[in-house]
Amino acid sequence: MDNCIFCKIAKKEIPCTTVYEDDKMIAFLDISQITKGHTLIIPKKHVENVYEIDEETIAYLYSKVPQLAKAITKAFNAKGMNVVNNNGTNAGQTVFHYHIHLVPRYDENDGLRMIFTSNMDKYSKDDLEQIASNIREQL
Repeated sequence: MDNCIFCKIAKKEIPCTTVYEDDKMIAFLDISQITKGHTLIIPKKHVENVYEIDEETIAYLYSKVPQLAKAITKAFNAKGMNVVNNNGTNAGQTVFHYHIHLVPRYDENDGLRMIFTSNMDKYSKDDLEQIASNIREQL
């Protein structure tokens, strides 16, 4: 895709700081460095999001996640790792080329805040079964 910054990185048209690369994907440091070692994993072929990516490509990308996460953790003595993928503007996607964020975690003040609010008390067992049924109907 002509205007995609990640396609340009994959084609070596613009520079990046590469961590790992093969014929299908590239992992490189995110220029924002939310935390030290923040790495992005992208397929070399353009695909916008999880709704468009094929199973073979996504399986290949995720097959590299443990190796890269372990290397980042070992390199910087991280205490944890967030593996994040945003799909669509409402989910926070800003570059519309599928990518996985590996964000090493050091402590609660390291720069990343992810807050999950529990709505457990808002859904009965019947509500949950109806939600699951709606999803199953779409499979």
